[in-house]
Amino acid sequence: MKRFSVLLLAALTTLTTLLGACGGGAPETIRLLTHDSFRITEETAAAFTTATGWRLEVLPAGDAGSMVNQAILAAGNPVADVLFGVDTTFLSRALDADLFIPYESPALGALVPGLATDPEHRVTPIDYGDVCLNYDKAAFTTTPPPQSPADLTAPAYRGMLVVEDPATSSPGLAFLLATIAAYGEAGDYTWQDYWADLRANDVRVTSGWEEAYYGSFSGGSGEGDRPIVVSYASSPPAEVIYADPPVSEAPTAVVTEGCFRQVEYAGILRGTPREAAARALIDFLLGERFQEEVPLTMFVFPVLASADLPPEFVAHTAIPTAPLTTDPAAIEANRERWIEEWAAIVLR
Repeated sequence: MKRFSVLLLAALTTLTTLLGACGGGAPETIRLLTHDSFRITEETAAAFTTATGWRLEVLPAGDAGSMVNQAILAAGNPVADVLFGVDTTFLSRALDADLFIPYESPALGALVPGLATDPEHRVTPIDYGDVCLNYDKAAFTTTPPPQSPADLTAPAYRGMLVVEDPATSSPGLAFLLATIAAYGEAGDYTWQDYWADLRANDVRVTSGWEEAYYGSFSGGSGEGDRPIVVSYASSPPAEVIYADPPVSEAPTAVVTEGCFRQVEYAGILRGTPREAAARALIDFLLGERFQEEVPLTMFVFPVLASADLPPEFVAHTAIPTAPLTTDPAAIEANRERWIEEWAAIVLR
């Protein structure tokens, strides 16, 4: 692991007064409210303590939606100092609830362009992932694999696709949002028309990602009969990393057109008495040590442009060049209606 960026070190050196807060004894604690999928190694957590003098305590709070709801219930008197893991689909709800105080990290200029969505800097992007179609390479020896979601309405792909219910699954919701972004709600062919065509082409719906990927998908570690699944751009490298026996080539591949980008953010919770330490934690999460850890701990991509990807990510996946996005405020305003309309079309 290479050294922290000079920019981050400069920011952390301004926080030496925090060491005095520990009184020379055991480090005081800063608390991070997050979702159950958050991971940080003991070594990296210890590096945060060494750099700042504060001990990190992680408070898991279920999935992203449950985490945001818990933070809203404690707004102004938070159970933690920093929240991590609010993503694109719940960001507007968190901002509308006035959960965060602004903080503009000095590391923002070193991030991948286009990820920050809040001009007031109430939240900071920490990682991102792309929800994409994955396919079983072995199933497409005669029929070519799909090149975009539009292909899936063709007769050649009948009965091949499994998706997750957007009412109960984050990737399922992301794929629905991708189709809304691609086709819109007005015109000769809308997202509703697209889903009606998928239903006519025998799409299968499961309640969650695990049921879709492991139960219905035929590729890699899947045990089903469907060669196309809604998953992640990071799924093929995961197939290589966890393969037993080891493999040198991913058995699955990503359709890079029509992916939906989900950004995960962190924010300093309003009411924290440890604002300076919270800023140090945000800066640390943007540093090279943590950023280079997230691909193998959470299977997402780092936002720090200079962060090196693990070799498995370099060799076995591709980052979409034109991912689809939807304004978080539009998601918050329309989420329930869109899901209800989807269910009326697909589950009737």
